[in-house]
Amino acid sequence: MIPLFDKKQIRDADLYAINQLQIPGIVLMENAALNSFNAILEEHYIEEGIIGIVCGKGNNGGDGYAIARHFVNNGFIVKVIIIPEMTEIIGDALINFNILNQLSNSNTNLNIRFYNDIKDIKYLNDCDIIIDAILGTGSSGILKEPINFIVESLNQIKAFKVAIDIPTGLDVETGYGEPIFCADLTITLGDYKKGLFYGKGAINCGKIVKEDIGIDKEYFSLLTADTYLIEPEDVIEYLPKRSKDANKYTSGKVFVIGSSLKYPGAGVLCANSSLLSGAGATSIAIPENIIDIVFPKLFETTIKAYSDTNYFNLSSINVLSSDIIYSDVIAIGCGLDRNTETIKACGQLLELYQDKNFIIDADAIYCLVNYGLNKLNLQNCVFTPHLGEFSLLTNIPVFKLQENLLHYGKEFVQNTKSYLVLKGSPTIIFFPNGELFINSSGNCGMAKFGMGDVLTGIISSFIAQSHDIEKSLISAVYLHSLSADLLAEEKTEYGFTATEVALNIAKTIKFLRGSV
Repeated sequence: MIPLFDKKQIRDADLYAINQLQIPGIVLMENAALNSFNAILEEHYIEEGIIGIVCGKGNNGGDGYAIARHFVNNGFIVKVIIIPEMTEIIGDALINFNILNQLSNSNTNLNIRFYNDIKDIKYLNDCDIIIDAILGTGSSGILKEPINFIVESLNQIKAFKVAIDIPTGLDVETGYGEPIFCADLTITLGDYKKGLFYGKGAINCGKIVKEDIGIDKEYFSLLTADTYLIEPEDVIEYLPKRSKDANKYTSGKVFVIGSSLKYPGAGVLCANSSLLSGAGATSIAIPENIIDIVFPKLFETTIKAYSDTNYFNLSSINVLSSDIIYSDVIAIGCGLDRNTETIKACGQLLELYQDKNFIIDADAIYCLVNYGLNKLNLQNCVFTPHLGEFSLLTNIPVFKLQENLLHYGKEFVQNTKSYLVLKGSPTIIFFPNGELFINSSGNCGMAKFGMGDVLTGIISSFIAQSHDIEKSLISAVYLHSLSADLLAEEKTEYGFTATEVALNIAKTIKFLRGSV
């Protein structure tokens, strides 16, 4: 796992370097600048060209002045735009500004100008690389004038864009902001920050590389983190282990309650995915009236039909009771529909079988919200909503959730004692102990019908096999997305389906084992 740190921890790290290690701030700034310069050319190598750097008044701006000096000294044409008034530049940033200013007197490749109006940004239109050194980790909230207009204008320039530490406009704590500098490369200094990897950070940061500023690695290793980025090594370690004497009944028993006349395929995707990811025995409960539709699409899955109605209701529970008791995991909701009787049945099911592990998705989320979550013991439950369904679970509008997604996710699992797999770009896993895990795989080609059903099947399978919810969630979420990544390489992000993601799971595990 890669630990991700909050704003205070990063600020404390800087103070540790200055006060305990006795490293002057100007030295930290120089380390940041030199390593950023090298990282930029390593990720986007050009032998010559025009570099545009926009600098703010704080230490982030100071990094920008120093980076500009390195580019000038290496033969590049450099254009620097300074947003603050001269009197606002202080401390170490002022030292680097003064050095750069002196350099401009003798080097014709360096041009410095103070920002007057938005027309000044057009001065950077011919740049090959644009570097954002406006605001650092201390910023929060919606950008104000003129910086909001500057960022919007910079985003329109067709150049390779680099953010120093964080993209301007992004709150490193909440992963939110408006507008945000849209970077192709973000060079995070010291160590990784939470907000770079989720929310709007995941959209606007581009490739993220970490560069050293002089703080020993041991310092960060001693810090306590509650947020982690999933690595492939973790997934290999957490995969369910199969004993040599395993049989189909000891290899995980999954019971899927899903599909309806309206959505017959959803439960099928879930059940098939469960089998394809290793479950020894998977059964599916469906209304009798869709057997002919569903049966040809199922793999080696046992069908349990309830016949008195065409939807899941209280009497269905009685019909299915032996299968429920027998199973290790019940996956409920994929295509289930939202009948009034189904709402009652979902609630009663969880009340009757509190000892069972439930994976709750799609329509079951709707049903349980309407039944009343406060009536239920949810300790053995995993919720797998997308953002809209999470809004339903929390009764908080989507736009409000986006402003501080980690906070609301933590709050939900702490209140319900459940687990939360919040599907999105990226998917985030919340544990009731306050820890959360951000998925580092996946691509935009996954925005298709059925992807969530496949994920529910994989999660159910892994938990049924290992009886370890936490490890199963981490490995299932990552593998589901990695399967899609491998398919995107082969077929582009347009050309694969949810079914193919499920069929590709075994190859994905094999690939992962070979690459780690």
